[in-house]
Amino acid sequence: MSYTIEEALEFVEENDVKFIRLAFCDIYGNHKNISIMPYELEHALYEGIAFDSFNVEGYEDEYFRNLLLKPDASTLSVLPWRPQQGCVIRFYCDLMLSDGTPYPHGARRFLKDTIKECKEAGFSCRIGLKSEFYLFKTDEEGNPTNIPWDNGGYLDVAPLDRGENIRREICLCLEEMGIQPEASYHESGPGQNEIDFKAADALKSADNFITYKNVVSNIAARNGVYASFAAKPLKGKSGNGLHLYITFNRGGMDLSEEHPEIADAFLAGVFHRMRDITVFLNSQEESYLRFGENEAPKYITWSEQNSSRLLRVVQHKGKKTGFVLRSPDSGMNPYLAFAFVLQAGLEGVRNKETLPPMQEKSMRGVQDQKDCAYETLPMSLSEAIDCAKKSDFVQQGTKKEIANRLLNKLSED
Repeated sequence: MSYTIEEALEFVEENDVKFIRLAFCDIYGNHKNISIMPYELEHALYEGIAFDSFNVEGYEDEYFRNLLLKPDASTLSVLPWRPQQGCVIRFYCDLMLSDGTPYPHGARRFLKDTIKECKEAGFSCRIGLKSEFYLFKTDEEGNPTNIPWDNGGYLDVAPLDRGENIRREICLCLEEMGIQPEASYHESGPGQNEIDFKAADALKSADNFITYKNVVSNIAARNGVYASFAAKPLKGKSGNGLHLYITFNRGGMDLSEEHPEIADAFLAGVFHRMRDITVFLNSQEESYLRFGENEAPKYITWSEQNSSRLLRVVQHKGKKTGFVLRSPDSGMNPYLAFAFVLQAGLEGVRNKETLPPMQEKSMRGVQDQKDCAYETLPMSLSEAIDCAKKSDFVQQGTKKEIANRLLNKLSED
């Protein structure tokens, strides 16, 4: 359900709400929040709640030090793992200046503005997620170990799969929060799991992803195990990817069918700018250990049939329905990542760009060929940062300032 401000205030009065969490992310995508009491909510919704942004990564701005968190009423959700009597609710927030205007460098605002640009160009995007994570045992003090929770493999069942009850609990919890899982199963790595979600508009999908990681971590901890979204937690085993399934529509009509030239140009825009935007999709050094191993992409290729390509066009009953981008991982800031993917696609639409020939054959035989004709993704974080800093696409317009905030932070680390 999407709430208005008035409906949110009524919900708090009628449902014995005792604590309200105002959630947002730092520049890296790490979940942050402030808790307020119910009698502060009206002030928060209309005026915002101040916090010291100088202590939050990416917002150490001498010109905009005292920022405000302004809850988005439509994102109200009850936290099911908290007490049902005296319950806890959560809102996602936009960052505001003290004069009530939007903070110009907020990632959520950047995604909102990008969505608006897409609508002005005549289409909108929905993003579905396929997210992988490992479950590890904990020691006697509850600290995570590197011992997998089980030794199951792809699509195994109990007793080899020891995570099915945890996944079930996660999915039921997410459903209570208005997020719709489509499938859950054991993945290829020992202790590795995957949960897939129905597509939602890009902003809601980014909010949902932050919720999802929070739910997985809390439910895992409640069951005495540790959930890891790290890109490559176990050497030689499958890494954790986050596949994005992107679809297009205009006025409720599927653009892939009604206007395939727009969908194709969008895909071409993403394809031609993959090296420029990879740092926003894979923002940790560990991310680059995953590329080229265990079916994770390395080369910048696309396909209609081969599921191991970087970009794969999805078809249903012979009709294109969108495409999957397979390189991202969960260490990203979803607001920045989704915005840069959409911005890349927009450039393709504006320029009426086209794709090179597809690559359907297996890439296993060329993984180690030094003279391979296919361009690769950046193979280290420093290379990815360099690609973005030298990119005319990234270093222009409104993208430049927010991109360089992340790039400069990553360069310092």
